[in-house]
Amino acid sequence: MTNRWDADLELARRLADAADAISMSYYRSHDLVIETKPDLTPVTEADKAVEQGLREILAAERPGDGILGEEFGVSGSTERTWILDPIDGTKNYLRGVPVWSTLIALRVAGVLEVGFVSAPALGRRWWAATDQGAWSTGPGMNEPTRIHVSKVAELSDASFSFSDSVGWEARGASAGLKTLTTDTWRHRAYGDFWSHMLVAEGAVDIAGEPELATYDMAALIPVIREAGGVATGFDGTDAIAYGGLITTNGKLYDQVLAALRS
Repeated sequence: MTNRWDADLELARRLADAADAISMSYYRSHDLVIETKPDLTPVTEADKAVEQGLREILAAERPGDGILGEEFGVSGSTERTWILDPIDGTKNYLRGVPVWSTLIALRVAGVLEVGFVSAPALGRRWWAATDQGAWSTGPGMNEPTRIHVSKVAELSDASFSFSDSVGWEARGASAGLKTLTTDTWRHRAYGDFWSHMLVAEGAVDIAGEPELATYDMAALIPVIREAGGVATGFDGTDAIAYGGLITTNGKLYDQVLAALRS
């Protein structure tokens, strides 16, 4: 049975293939040229090369679609927009830490319909499309495996992941962070996209980042949603509009939001 998003999901897969080939060709290269963005975060030749490569494919195959990318901004239509983060976790990438990925999303009429996350240095991929479930591949998986969030229902039994403490105070969520690190069974800083994908596959129950751009989270939201989880801003509103992301297995959502609002 053909789903309305099959063609877009297949294109996202081919975009990820192209991105992996480019990013891995630079990874751990001593010749990598590193610049600094105005916000003092590192940007590399690899970030630009990946996004440029994806833009060329989209220009050829979806000339009517718009693009929002981290490195080169907005172009084209806004009715159907591909949202690209060429390398999420650039600081990890620069230091040879394998926790980084390319994030690819498709937003149609304001709704995030397709999300694809490819982490080639980890050998992992996660993807989802509306009404098609969430899926993953990786070491030990002979074929794509459907993933689901956990069934943990109490904070005291939950595993919480985040990137670091930066930005929580500015969101008025310092007390919430303390609650999530002290009242949960376990907390770890897996970081960036990986925290949220671990929520999607049920290995972690809660993940949060207070300050994210659209391209940092657009691909993550469909995967969380289709895995049965909940993804919003810290105040319960739309994560993209809020500019930050809390993901849970759903059963813990009200408890987490109450902690953040404290």
